[in-house]
Amino acid sequence: MNEFDSFQRFLFEDIGIRGELVRLDASWQTVLERHPYPPSVSSQLGQALAAVLLLSATIKFKGSLILQAQGEGPLHTLVAQATHQRTIRGLAHWRGDIIGEKLSDIYGAGQLVLTIRNEDSNPYQGIVDLEGDNLAGAIQTYFSRSEQLATRLWLAADDQRAAGLLIQELPARRLEHDDWTRVEYLANTVTGPELLNLPSQELLYRLFNEERVRLFDSEPISFRCGCSRERIESVLISLGLKEIESVLEHEDSVEVGCEFCNRRYRFDRVDIGGLFANEIKLPPPTTRQ
Repeated sequence: MNEFDSFQRFLFEDIGIRGELVRLDASWQTVLERHPYPPSVSSQLGQALAAVLLLSATIKFKGSLILQAQGEGPLHTLVAQATHQRTIRGLAHWRGDIIGEKLSDIYGAGQLVLTIRNEDSNPYQGIVDLEGDNLAGAIQTYFSRSEQLATRLWLAADDQRAAGLLIQELPARRLEHDDWTRVEYLANTVTGPELLNLPSQELLYRLFNEERVRLFDSEPISFRCGCSRERIESVLISLGLKEIESVLEHEDSVEVGCEFCNRRYRFDRVDIGGLFANEIKLPPPTTRQ
């Protein structure tokens, strides 16, 4: 079974708890190739990408789930996105050195924002303060305050892989408190290296060998950026001809870059003329004597 860039569900057969495992390899390397992040920043981004994949799989929707962490500290902006097709992209902005490993050291005072963009309905957004010892703790705070199902996450990332483990109460199933306490205790013994390196079956056996756990087939994960020339054209049109002309007064072309994939899109005067063909006024024709 190929477990590189994979997402897998598992189920505790006798109790009302489900779980998910995710591992990012080549997809994570593709993110790192786009921007040279220092280890303290890339670790947070890798954990966020693993987390947003885990969370997106708990929702029945067609669209994307976006996790944003915004703060006043050194790492002031982090964005991770996953789609129902198991594609990811992400980026981070920071300033200065990050000293310390607590959320307050990394982000300062900040907020965690989760946005669901569903193709079939209006976007939904939830916001909580960035609180907890780590990113997983902040996400768990979101779940506890929004009164959703009992949920725990464990996240890890290094310069090779990013990985995550999630356990969650099953909806519409009676869950005994002792069952949740026991499974949570067992899952909490997982280490970062185990999460990053052990095959799924071996990891689950190591954690839950006294439980009846069913592991489902893996689903592939890939990096994909949603940018395209057509989407950039729509952005330029929304800016308006006057704004674009002000740029062309000083430059030969308009160049737009995508922060997620570092792709550059160039539009010369002919391209702009085509976009705004209905708005550009041609001089009246001259009459010959």
